Amino acid sequence: MSFWQSFKQSLGINARGPLDRDLEDLQDLMGYHFRDDGLLILGLTHRSHARSTGQDQPSNERLEFLGDSVLGLVISDQLYKDHPEELEGNLTKTKAMLVNETTLSTIARELGINAFVRLSPEEERSGGKERASIVSDAFESIIGAVYLDGGLDAARDVVLRLIYTRKGRIVTDSAQRNYKGDLLELMQARGDTIPRYDVIQEEGPDHEKTFHVVVSIGGQKIGEGVGLSKKEAEQKAACRALEQLSIEP
Repeated sequence: MSFWQSFKQSLGINARGPLDRDLEDLQDLMGYHFRDDGLLILGLTHRSHARSTGQDQPSNERLEFLGDSVLGLVISDQLYKDHPEELEGNLTKTKAMLVNETTLSTIARELGINAFVRLSPEEERSGGKERASIVSDAFESIIGAVYLDGGLDAARDVVLRLIYTRKGRIVTDSAQRNYKGDLLELMQARGDTIPRYDVIQEEGPDHEKTFHVVVSIGGQKIGEGVGLSKKEAEQKAACRALEQLSIEP
C-alpha cells in the first residue's frame, strides 16, 4: 500500500474523488506527476490542519526541512556552473535572492500553489493562504516531496524550471525594490513610529565586509538582514519585516 493510500485511509477517504482531481491539476501546474501522491498531499499539509483533525496526523514541516536543503543545493550548483568567474560573495547574494521567502511565495502564488495548501479553518479565515511564510514553506515542502518521489534529477528539473528560469526577473526586481520606503510608508499609514535600523554585527575584511542589521518599531525587532553593505542589509531587514507583518513585498 502506498503512502498516499495509507494517508487517505487514515482520513476515511477510500474512493477517488475531487481531492485526487485537484492534485492532478496542481501536478499539471508543476510539470511533475507523483508516483506516490501521498507525498504531495503531505507537502501541502500545514501543521494547523494536522492538529485540527483531532488525529495524530503529520504535517509538512519535515518535508520543508528537506526541501530547503535540496533547493539550496540545486540553485548553488547551477549558479556555480553558469558563473565560473563570479566571486563567492556575489554568488551567495544571487542565491539568497532566488531562495528567500519573498521569491518562493511570489512564485507559488503565480502558479496557484497557495490555493492547494491545507490549513485549519481558523488559519484559512485569517488569510493563511496568502501569508508568505506559509506559502513559501509549502513550496519548499513540495520540492522535498519531489525529491523523495523522483530523486534529485526530478527535483532539479522542478527547481530549475519553476525558479531558476525566473532568475533575471527576480534579480532585477530585488535590486529595484525600495523595501525601506515601503516599510516607512506602511508604518506612517498605521500611525506607528518610524523604523529604526541598527548594525549589530560586522564581519570580514574592509574590502569584503558583511553587515548584520536589525530593524525595530517602538523598540520591538521585526526584521533582520545580512548584506555586503549597510544599505543592502537594511533593505533585506525591511523586506523581512514586511514579510513578518504579512504584507506582500
